[in-house]
Amino acid sequence: MHNVDILCIGMALIDSIIKGFDPKPVSASGFRAVSGSLNVGGEAVNEAVAAAKMGVPTGIMCALGNDPAGDMIVGNLINCGVDTSRVIRSMEHPTPVTTMFVNEDGTRKSITNSSHRYNFHPENYMDMFSGAKALLLGSLFRAPFDDPAIILSVVKKASENGCKIFADTKLPNFRVLSLSDISEALPYVDFITPNEDEAKYFSGKEEPEEMADVFLSYGVKNVVIKLGAKGCFFKNVETSIRLPAFSIPAVDATGAGDCFLAGLACEILSGAAVSDALLFASACGAICTTAVGAGTALSNREQVVHFLKEHDKKVD
Repeated sequence: MHNVDILCIGMALIDSIIKGFDPKPVSASGFRAVSGSLNVGGEAVNEAVAAAKMGVPTGIMCALGNDPAGDMIVGNLINCGVDTSRVIRSMEHPTPVTTMFVNEDGTRKSITNSSHRYNFHPENYMDMFSGAKALLLGSLFRAPFDDPAIILSVVKKASENGCKIFADTKLPNFRVLSLSDISEALPYVDFITPNEDEAKYFSGKEEPEEMADVFLSYGVKNVVIKLGAKGCFFKNVETSIRLPAFSIPAVDATGAGDCFLAGLACEILSGAAVSDALLFASACGAICTTAVGAGTALSNREQVVHFLKEHDKKVD
């Protein structure tokens, strides 16, 4: 097992992406779409690949089946430079596969199945956290982080080890939790990055600043609310920042939030100011939307820096 600066924990799966689905049947049981593709995905995978592409030593802890889908994921991770020594594989549970329908504007809907419900137990492997400078949880409220006891044990141990903790969120699917249910864990979280719908759901508020205030009231240190085409909003107890989105043609938003989180963590670890880290993270997310598949378009840090210069922004 190799030391890493960033350790991503969470879901790993295969995305079966169907773009341009036509609901009008061409036969009794046949339909058409513009394209169909298999892509390695899952929050932890997307984050780990993006962070590794930024040149940061990155590892992943996830659960995969001993099946061809699992083999495909591990092979992709290795090719992208992600350390896979913490991947847990089992004959008991298949690798999850998600079917995603992507619209022409890049928005999407997904179909999950029972294999997404399997909660592996990262709290049983906490010796693997040692040496990491940042822990990325992808995502709170989804397996394995839909169990308050698992969340608390992981973030507490990581914090004791000196890790910065970055947490994305997802709307609940198989198990419904609220912020109150995980209130003991939230003060350990350094950065949380819900999108607008998730922030509304968990906070019960409509305006970004009010949403952020709810997360801050639970002890989260820094809140970033991703607002899609409206950019993002950051707030902590000292300051707030509104950052507009980049104006680009979106093809597929799959994985954009994961690339955002990875870019944010990489820059924060490098010592960047929060404003610069947010700008860099937003560029990572924007680049991700320019091709089908999570992180397909994101190549390396130099690409992100060049993108920012093209848009009259600057991150050294």
